[in-house]
Amino acid sequence: MTKIDDVARLAGVSTATVSRALRGLPTVSAATRSRVLAAAEQLQYAVSPSASRLAGGRTGTVAVVVPRITRWFFGVVVEAAEDFFHRAGYDLLLHNLGGREQNRQRVLHATHLHKRVDAIMLVATPLRASDVTALAALDLPGVTISSGTTVPGWPCVRIDDVAAARTATRHLLDLGHRRIAHISGDPDDELAFSAHLDRRRGHREALRAAGLPPDPSLDVESSFDIAGGTRATEELLRRGDPPTAIFAACDEMAMGALTALRDAGLRVPQDVSVIGIDDHALSGVVGLSTIAQPAVEQGRLAAQLLLDPLCGRAGDTNVIKQDSSVILNTRLVVRDSTAPVRAN
Repeated sequence: MTKIDDVARLAGVSTATVSRALRGLPTVSAATRSRVLAAAEQLQYAVSPSASRLAGGRTGTVAVVVPRITRWFFGVVVEAAEDFFHRAGYDLLLHNLGGREQNRQRVLHATHLHKRVDAIMLVATPLRASDVTALAALDLPGVTISSGTTVPGWPCVRIDDVAAARTATRHLLDLGHRRIAHISGDPDDELAFSAHLDRRRGHREALRAAGLPPDPSLDVESSFDIAGGTRATEELLRRGDPPTAIFAACDEMAMGALTALRDAGLRVPQDVSVIGIDDHALSGVVGLSTIAQPAVEQGRLAAQLLLDPLCGRAGDTNVIKQDSSVILNTRLVVRDSTAPVRAN
C-alpha cells in the first residue's frame, strides 16, 4: 500500500509539502504541485480526506447554530450553506436550539465546539456580551446571518430589516390605508432574535413619515409562526374597529393572519389587506404580497465567507470585509392579498 512518504521520496519533497500540494493550498508553487501530482498518479496514491484534514490540524466540519430548524427561513439558509460546504468537501454539524435558552448556553459556553469544528455559523442566534466572550475564546473563524449582534472579526450577512418594513408599510400607505396594524414577534420568547424589532421600527418610521402617529392598539406581539399570526389577528379583531390592512413581520405570521380573517368572515383584500416579509415558498400559492429576501443567497454567501479563508482563497475583497455587514437587497412582490382601501 502506497504511503505519503513514498510520494514525498519520488517527488523529492517533504511529506508536509505533499499534504499541502494535494490539498490545493496556495503555499505550494505550481512546479512543485505538478511534480507531487505526477508522483501521486504514478504510485496510484489516493488521499484520505479525513487523514489529510487531521494532518493539517483540521476537522473538515463547520458548526451551524439555528434557533429553530423548522422555521422556513432557517431551513432554507441551512440547506444552501450545506450545499456549499458539501461541494467544498466540508461537513455540517447542526445545532438546533429548539427555541430553548439552555441549549444556547450549552452550545456557546461549554467546550462543546472545541476541537470539533473549523468554523462557526450562527443563524439569527441572539448573543449577549458573555456569549461574544465565549466565542472569542474558541479562536475560530465565524459568520453570523440575520443577526443584530456584532462579533469582532466575524462578518454578518443580512438584509436591512428596517428598510424592508418601511417598504411593506409604504406599499399599504400608497394603497390608501391608514389603519394599518402590525403583528410581530414576542420579545419574551427565550430566543427572541432582533429582526422583528427592526421591522417594527421600520413600520413606525413609515407611519410617521406619512404623518400618522403609531397606534398601540394596532400592534400585537405573538410567536413568529403561523399559529402566532392567527392568535395576533384574532386579538386585533377582538379589540373592535378592525384595521384595513395588516403588516406581518414574517410571511408565516401573515399566513396565520389570512386564516384568522377568513374564519372571521372577512375577505382579503376586499376587507383587509395583508403583507409579510420573506417570500416563503408557499407565499405564491396563497397569493400573499410580501417583501422578498434572498434566503438562499444568504446561506451560500455566508458559507463562502467561512470557507474562502480556510481554503486559502482571498474571496471577493470588493464586497467582503472583516467586522462588516454584507447587506443583500430585498424587493416588493405584489400579489392578491393587497389592494386599495375600500371607499366608505
